[in-house]
Amino acid sequence: MAKRTIVTMPGDGIGKVVLSEAIRILDAVGFEADYVHADIGWEFWCKEGNPLPQKTLDLLEKHKISLFGAITSKPKSEAALELDPKLQGKGFVYYSPIVGLRQHFKLDICQRPCKTFSGNPLNFIRKGKGDSIEEPEVDVVVFRQNTEGLYGGVEWTNPPDQVYDALMTHQKFKKNFGWSDKKDIAVSTRIFTRKYSERICRAAFEYAKKFGYKRVTLCEKPNVIRETSGMLLAICRKMEKEYEGIWFDYTNIDAQMMWLTKNPETYGIIIAGNMFGDIVSDGFAGLVGGLGFACSANIGDKVAIFEPTHGSAPKYENLDPSIVNPIAMILSTCMMLDHIGETEKAIQIRNAIATVIKEGKVRAYDMLKLRGSQEVLQQGAASTTEMTDAIISSL
Repeated sequence: MAKRTIVTMPGDGIGKVVLSEAIRILDAVGFEADYVHADIGWEFWCKEGNPLPQKTLDLLEKHKISLFGAITSKPKSEAALELDPKLQGKGFVYYSPIVGLRQHFKLDICQRPCKTFSGNPLNFIRKGKGDSIEEPEVDVVVFRQNTEGLYGGVEWTNPPDQVYDALMTHQKFKKNFGWSDKKDIAVSTRIFTRKYSERICRAAFEYAKKFGYKRVTLCEKPNVIRETSGMLLAICRKMEKEYEGIWFDYTNIDAQMMWLTKNPETYGIIIAGNMFGDIVSDGFAGLVGGLGFACSANIGDKVAIFEPTHGSAPKYENLDPSIVNPIAMILSTCMMLDHIGETEKAIQIRNAIATVIKEGKVRAYDMLKLRGSQEVLQQGAASTTEMTDAIISSL
């Protein structure tokens, strides 16, 4: 079989660190591939006015599969200040390149598994009956609609006349906001389409059926956001009739954030729109160790990109040796292996990670609940490289 070509996008900050560790793991497990570097991130915004160069889009279009590290994103005004002075005032506007990738390639299905590793000192615990302490086992996969909703980018400050006039035809807008001067109004839209709403719901139910999950939960706010959340709920209600043996229910996002710390073990598959999916997946990630364990997949019809959900953490980028936890990136790599049919290798890597965590001899600084600094290495924390070495030794 010919080698696969994997597009690697380290991005910013610690993305550059953890991606190279993931490739070491792939080499160790015997996965053979050619890795092609692609530019993305803050550096290219600052010097070129574009954090997502066309040459990167071309590589992804050609090779289809990518591993992505992390990205630095800043608010519009701060981003403008860091742009090369030669480019300022020429109409360049910063947009998150990962959001841009999702929309450009229609990577509408985002999977975010949140699964307990036995022995992880960061696992969620709660008080049980009497004075007992319980450590519930969490096994949740969030299916987040990845291209629409509040992240769709359809927004204005001081909306153009035709937009403002259209909004004024809605009685609630006219009553509640019509008193304000147009230039003092900022509008962000939340647009859902039936096509992509049905795709995310179908993907979630199919995953539950394939892997034996008994519960699918829609996490939205249909009692208030009646049209968009209501569309997702109606689709799920219709779809649940096709999947015998799977229990469907729905929760409101605010209540869900309470319930996930009361009985997280009762949830299996979660469906949510873009923003609420982002929120609830971080909530469940916090129960299984935090962002150092949070992996994800962005999947479209043709292209798929796999990334940890942690940020770029630039303050850690230049620490030598690095102290950051590479497990989220490595688990994202396992998701890539699953996607391309290399499931056996993904299982080997996950089992090796589980063994290292359960033994507890090698732990990154976050697992020791230490504050991130170079001193953690003298306090018993493993460096990034040592963490990867331990996983490789366990393979």
